[in-house]
Amino acid sequence: MTEKYVYSFNEGNKDMRSLLGGKGANLAEMTTMGISVPYGFTVTTDACTRFYKEDEKLWEDLNNEVSEHIKDLEKENGKTFGSTEDPLLVSVRSGAPISMPGMMDTILNLGLNDDAVLGLAKKTENERFAYDSYRRFIQMFSDVAMGLDKNNFEKLLTAKKNDRGVEQDTELNADDLKELVEEYKEKYKELKGEDFPQEPREQLDLAISAVFKSWGNDRAILYRKLNDIDDAMGTAVNIQSMVFGNMGDTSGTGVAFSRNPATGENKLFGEYLINAQGEDVVAGVRTPQEIHTLNEAMPEVYEEFATTAKKLEDHYHDMQDMEFTIQEGKLFLLQTRNGKRTAHAAVKAAVDMVEEGLIDKKEAVLRVNPKDLDGLLHPTFTNEAMKENQAVAQGLAASPGAAVGKIAFTAKDAAKRASDGEQVILIREETSPEDLEGMVKANGILTARGGMTSHAAVVARGMGKCCVSGASEVHVDEDEGTMRIGDQVYTKDDTISLDGSTGDVYIGSLETQSPQLEGNFGTFMGWVDEFRDMKIRTNADTPRDVEQALDFGAEGIGLCRTEHMFFKEDRIFQVRKMILANDLETRKSALDKILPMQEDDFYQIYTLMGDKPVTVRLLDPPLHEFLPRGEAEIKDLALDLNIEPARVRERIAELEEVNPMLGFRGLRLGVRYPEISRMQARAIMQAAIHCHEDGIEVVPEIMIPLSSDVKELKYVIDEVNDEIQKVFEEKGKEIKYLVGTMIEIPRAAITADEIAEITDFFSFGTNDLTQMTFGLSRDDAGKFLPLYLEKDLFAKDPFQVLDQKGVGFLVETAVEKGRSANKDLHLGICGEHGGEPSTVKYLYNVGLDYASCSPFRVPIAKLAAAQAAIEKENK
Repeated sequence: MTEKYVYSFNEGNKDMRSLLGGKGANLAEMTTMGISVPYGFTVTTDACTRFYKEDEKLWEDLNNEVSEHIKDLEKENGKTFGSTEDPLLVSVRSGAPISMPGMMDTILNLGLNDDAVLGLAKKTENERFAYDSYRRFIQMFSDVAMGLDKNNFEKLLTAKKNDRGVEQDTELNADDLKELVEEYKEKYKELKGEDFPQEPREQLDLAISAVFKSWGNDRAILYRKLNDIDDAMGTAVNIQSMVFGNMGDTSGTGVAFSRNPATGENKLFGEYLINAQGEDVVAGVRTPQEIHTLNEAMPEVYEEFATTAKKLEDHYHDMQDMEFTIQEGKLFLLQTRNGKRTAHAAVKAAVDMVEEGLIDKKEAVLRVNPKDLDGLLHPTFTNEAMKENQAVAQGLAASPGAAVGKIAFTAKDAAKRASDGEQVILIREETSPEDLEGMVKANGILTARGGMTSHAAVVARGMGKCCVSGASEVHVDEDEGTMRIGDQVYTKDDTISLDGSTGDVYIGSLETQSPQLEGNFGTFMGWVDEFRDMKIRTNADTPRDVEQALDFGAEGIGLCRTEHMFFKEDRIFQVRKMILANDLETRKSALDKILPMQEDDFYQIYTLMGDKPVTVRLLDPPLHEFLPRGEAEIKDLALDLNIEPARVRERIAELEEVNPMLGFRGLRLGVRYPEISRMQARAIMQAAIHCHEDGIEVVPEIMIPLSSDVKELKYVIDEVNDEIQKVFEEKGKEIKYLVGTMIEIPRAAITADEIAEITDFFSFGTNDLTQMTFGLSRDDAGKFLPLYLEKDLFAKDPFQVLDQKGVGFLVETAVEKGRSANKDLHLGICGEHGGEPSTVKYLYNVGLDYASCSPFRVPIAKLAAAQAAIEKENK
């Protein structure tokens, strides 16, 4: 039996996304629901997969299937494909299983040629409409299917409007458009070296091939890489009977959401254009009207659309993003899909839908992407900054948040400068899928044209990126590298600030503030905590970090790096004296001065955390990192130590290491200089006892870094325990405490059963564990790691997303061996991976008790942990 590669809309449903793509599956579902959908058919994702196996050629059986479905379309519409009297025209669109920018744009009006356009004009008695449709088709087909730069045709259109003294393309008459069609065809022949294809079936075959090829273009590959989408999915192709929004004042086209995608408000949100075709709205060719004004222009159509939007949202139990066309007063739905939204809107919509009874709390928690929460956790401009600065332009508040950076006029420039560490704002007349890399790297996006559903707005909201679109006061000249607002001209050396919540544009760098998270966010995070059974701690070294983390709901500190406390100006001098000391007495003298400072640090942190757990890591980095480099600092240190500056320089040179990350650091410092470990243990315990006296039941957790062998670890633990016993005797009070280690060396993971016998907890330091497992320096890997990602040698940067196959194997080994030797062993992670959602979910299933991450990633980790628990329960 021949494999089926083509399905009519009445043969599919919404559960066939993997085969029909998201667009095709939803068109089929709407057809079944009785919603007004122009009839059509879908060429499957399986066909896309085979297309690549066939050396990017269409094969006979597929062509035959397409031909049979064209006959069905002809019968359904009473028109003939390629007719010179009443031609059937179709649209061709891509439709991957997961909605993604970067795929092939739509081709409309396919089937028109020099003869069919005459028939269309005669049949509709609207010559202007017929030639407007033909010129659109030539431009779209040339750009999308044949890869010709659409600007070649835009320039001809602009020249024609200038010649006729009009601003809008709708002001060109039939004769103007006839001339334009001929000019377009001449340009096509000039660029391609052949005539524009006149045979409709050839046009369709070229369009289908172009859709399949777009799955492999650079933009699509980049988007899949950024969003963890499987390259093997492929895309479907949707061929649909044309309906026309460009037939006059009773026709139009638009894009709308069942709820506001920026705020989540339960109110229709969108835009439309009268006498236009679909791409006009998203491309920002003309300024669209807000959807609610359709109620005045065409009240019956608006009422039908509002009812349909509600019906679709109730059916899908989610906010819908819909495309529609009105042809001479009749409404048609061209697409519906779950709408992309900002994090703020996602949370509000989830909470509202629970209250409305559309979904339950578990579904609400599953619905919000943990990565999207990042859009809620970034700073906004301070009230003072807003009062002191005057906006120089205003556009549409397309994607909320605040962004500051220097101007970049091209995506390429934005990507390069951002990669070099510069903060940039990408400014474009309007964005297109080609700009994706620059949009990803930029702090924010500003466009002079386009509405709330333009490419820039939709993509920015999907990324949680600040965006202001349609700022008509902004005039961009990419060739000159200038932005003009009024009489003022700005270049790439100027800094601007964007407020994506108001649409305001400022010159200069405005001060930002931390976000205020309450209301719906608080309700939502309450549900997250209700279903989560993995604890989320934070990495924090200062009271300020602690306060921020507590605001975000941290349940403890999984990593307090004591070395960060040493760098404070009032103590670095004593630390340097301690390092350079030639004898134990001098070293202890310096440590005695550092002791009260460390004790006070711990006391402040314990006081803020209350009875929540706090894991303090003993000194970890190589000692040379603390030593001075400047001559003035060297001389001051030599004077205090009563030695020659030359001796200080010699000592600095002695401490330099060829590979310090594998050198004299971590517990090796405690073996060589046990007095350092003893001082820190004393500071920790004295601070904890002080807290107990204040009524705060602290249980100190002391973490010894970089263990590789149980004997070296036991040596340091014995020193720590001995010092603690001395503190207990001196204070006349004993309190409970835990001693554990970081598992960050492969050997420690392999011998975890031995290490677990003498420890109370493990904390996986996955930054170092990744470094040592891969043999990659995290400081130097940037020189070649991007190339590995580009060439698909690595699917992900292993320092950002945990390598489950290799590093994960070591973690799993350590968990299994550790718990086999010590059933009460506590397990956590404190590397940067602790805030990465897929890693959190993985480690939850491995059996870790907690994850620790930076303060701003606490809500993200919490949501990932809650989703992992729900998903496990649902299995």
